[in-house]
Amino acid sequence: MTEQQHLEAISDIRRMMERSSRFISLSGLSGVFAGASALAGAITAHFLFRSYYDRWEIRGHYEDVDFSTLRLQLVILGFAVMALAFFGGLYFTWRRARRNNLPVWDPTSRKVLINALIPMMAGGAFIAGLIYNRMDVMIAPSCLIFYGMALLNASKYTVSDIRYLGIAEIGIGILNVFFLRRGLYFWAIGFGVMHIVYGIMMWWKYERRQAAAE
Repeated sequence: MTEQQHLEAISDIRRMMERSSRFISLSGLSGVFAGASALAGAITAHFLFRSYYDRWEIRGHYEDVDFSTLRLQLVILGFAVMALAFFGGLYFTWRRARRNNLPVWDPTSRKVLINALIPMMAGGAFIAGLIYNRMDVMIAPSCLIFYGMALLNASKYTVSDIRYLGIAEIGIGILNVFFLRRGLYFWAIGFGVMHIVYGIMMWWKYERRQAAAE
């Protein structure tokens, strides 16, 4: 066996080990789609806030029913954006896995999901407590911080680039704590812009050559 064949054999073994220990089918387009969904949600939320304050100015005084309606609208919007980003990300990941003849649901992907869900479920319970106690200004930074922790926890079983996105989300969330009345902007940066940047970088690093070959 020549030296070149040895190197190719070692590369094949390394790829097999990586596939068995890490979930490598995450698509950069999933990040771009999630970021675009978050930006669309942030723009929608901006108009909801604007409508709320316009009614307040026209009426000349605060109405609890308007605020309750706004909170309900924002909660529904948040769940809608998460669902859209999740199913869109699932589709692009499934498409990449199919192209590479890899399974989407296997022991490694289950580890990714479980390790991501633990901080996210804890964060969901924490945020529910914030909503219950009307500490709304802390919701946006809490979402960013717990989401970043979920990415960090899941990064052990998928591409290492996820780790840097998680660190960035935590940093943006902590910064948001010092500017509590600007949560929508930090939300747009963290969930929108950062996901798009991350998705483009992932696509360029892992998927560009395959897309060009097709």
